[in-house]
Amino acid sequence: MITVNKMIWSSVSLMIGFLIYMFMSARRRNVIYHNMNVASDSQADKKMSVFFISDIHRRKIDDKLLAKVQSAHDIDIVIIGGDLAERGVPLVRIAENIRKLAQLGPLFYVWGNNDREVGEEEMREIITRYGGKILDNESSVIPGHPRWGIAGTDDPSSRNVDIDSTLRVVSQYANVILVTHTPSLFRKVEQLYEPRLMLAGHTHGGQIRIGKYGLQEKGSFRLKKGRAKLISNGYGTSTLPLRLGAAPECHVIVINYGEVY
Repeated sequence: MITVNKMIWSSVSLMIGFLIYMFMSARRRNVIYHNMNVASDSQADKKMSVFFISDIHRRKIDDKLLAKVQSAHDIDIVIIGGDLAERGVPLVRIAENIRKLAQLGPLFYVWGNNDREVGEEEMREIITRYGGKILDNESSVIPGHPRWGIAGTDDPSSRNVDIDSTLRVVSQYANVILVTHTPSLFRKVEQLYEPRLMLAGHTHGGQIRIGKYGLQEKGSFRLKKGRAKLISNGYGTSTLPLRLGAAPECHVIVINYGEVY
């Protein structure tokens, strides 16, 4: 009987320890760094540093994360790839997250599938309060980099995705960063246009993976012939505040480019 009880308590202890490990893993402040060259080495005389974060959900952006990002690079542009929030997240927390992220640089945002759960008008007010730009199926010039544009789509959950509108004026830029919360839109965009960099989140990298197996593919950065696609594991969690095999992450992408194309 004593042996059985010891086995039960050992199993319970292991399970609790494992849950604590997954909980702590979900709270890590991982900043992943990527580099891409748009021009040849002789032409790459300019640089743009992009900070990308998606799927914040219920997490708080704190000073430790900001310090970690700023310690490596001066950020030219901040991009929030959707799911900044979800139902039940206090508006004051959302506002504080936006306030902190806006300290890094000019801020752009696209809608995720959960954001409108806290109220669309409330979200719009908070983002514009801190000088952010919501990309509602549209594009905009990137401050300080006049030959670069950033284009963003709404999320398919809104039934308001308009890729034609998103790409309507991208021909005026030499290079474009395309942002969408849901990576399934990449293929639809590429049927019409090839952005220099494509960014998305949504999948959480599966969030909880057993070895190589997960409900979604693990996040990745793929660079080919001067063009890149980034699908992030995201920074927060959904449903359960746990992660396994798909660490939380945000990203700094350093783009080296020149004025001659």
